[in-house]
Amino acid sequence: MDILHQLIDYGIIGLLIALSFWAVAVAIERWLFYRQVDPRKYPDQQTFEVALTKRLVIIGTVAANAPYIGLLGTVLGIMLTFHNMGTSGTMAVSTIMVGLSLALKATAIGLLVAIPCVVLNNVLRRRVAELLSLYKVQHGA
Repeated sequence: MDILHQLIDYGIIGLLIALSFWAVAVAIERWLFYRQVDPRKYPDQQTFEVALTKRLVIIGTVAANAPYIGLLGTVLGIMLTFHNMGTSGTMAVSTIMVGLSLALKATAIGLLVAIPCVVLNNVLRRRVAELLSLYKVQHGA
């Protein structure tokens, strides 16, 4: 069962941290692109929109799935706690509470990853809408 404990601590939480770095890197790259993009370089609105929305799905996917990955870690942690209680034969409240609190940290980290990703996704999609409106004004569409 030590493998399950390591999976929760390093696997689930490590995955969530890696996904958060990936989403932030994409957000920074997109924001820098939006600051220097020239709508006149694109022949039509569809090509411009494709360029603007490139890789935004990564941020949205991380935002949508991080809570579920955290929940998986919590479920595995609770299973580990119950298994340890069953094999040790003790029902000490302190043991149960420590195990459950450690299990819930995966959900907390999942939410800490998801909430900023939702904000980043909304901000970037708003900027895409602004740039598309600017394109329409400049091209008389």
